[in-house]
Amino acid sequence: MSKLQNSIIQGDCIEVLNKINEPIADLIFADPPFNIGYKYDKYYDSVKSKNYIAWTKTWMQACKKNLKPHGSFYIAIGDDYAANVKMIADEIGLTMRNWIIWHYTFGQQTKNKFARSHTHIFYFVNDKDNFTFNDHAIGVPSDRQLLYNDKRANPKGKIPDDVWNQYSRVCGTFNERQQWHPCQMPESLLRRIIMTSSNPKDCVLDPFNGSGTTAAAAIQLSRNYIGIDMSKQYVENTRKRLEKLKKLTAGQKRDIMLTQLLIDMKLSPSEILSSKKLLTLFANQLKIRTDNDQPYDITMIEKSLKDLQSERT
Repeated sequence: MSKLQNSIIQGDCIEVLNKINEPIADLIFADPPFNIGYKYDKYYDSVKSKNYIAWTKTWMQACKKNLKPHGSFYIAIGDDYAANVKMIADEIGLTMRNWIIWHYTFGQQTKNKFARSHTHIFYFVNDKDNFTFNDHAIGVPSDRQLLYNDKRANPKGKIPDDVWNQYSRVCGTFNERQQWHPCQMPESLLRRIIMTSSNPKDCVLDPFNGSGTTAAAAIQLSRNYIGIDMSKQYVENTRKRLEKLKKLTAGQKRDIMLTQLLIDMKLSPSEILSSKKLLTLFANQLKIRTDNDQPYDITMIEKSLKDLQSERT
């Protein structure tokens, strides 16, 4: 396993994973082709439905074989085959914990039907009684805290619901956009998944590496990673992307956590800075998320928020 860890592998994920003789992944995130006609570098995403379903079962089985007993398995999929993924998961012995809807802006424009603006994300586990779920790492202040000053509010915040609408699709003008890949998941969405279902130094596996976002988020959060992709170009470009991230300082990783909380709370730096109450709640939630015994320095947080604000203007 040590040879595979922290590597991006060129190859067919089914072939690669079936050669491994022991479970290696604490967390798997899969964003396979949706069979909707995309032209990738080494794959045309348009095959007969029955062949696509059979292939889906094969790669899901290969992933499950490499998932540790306590492991979690997330799958992003479109409308056309979401039901098939659920049925296959039941058949191979996975337990579903959530059927998440990722709702985003900039949906695909249509002429004769409603525009599609969501993706399904299934959250499965290997063992329904033994899995990682870090509620403290993903909590956000509740309305009872933010709006109503309700003394019954949990000071640790609340767990987000199963409709995620704060993560925009990665558009061509975004700084994190990798122009060499036709589609890309947002880092903030992957960070939520990784923070929820893995711990530092755990291994995160992505069988459809693509633009390398899963591995990028894993590095940002001090996890190990394995990515697999058929395309030599995608593999080489991902490796270049990750080399830059491997140089992140502790301060930069702290700012990533701060940015993540901003996104999850659906607030801007200026909104946080304009209210002492919001700033205090923000600092407290950041402390809880990072499992820090000491409260965060408000002055440091204010400076980081001001820096982020200036970057956005």
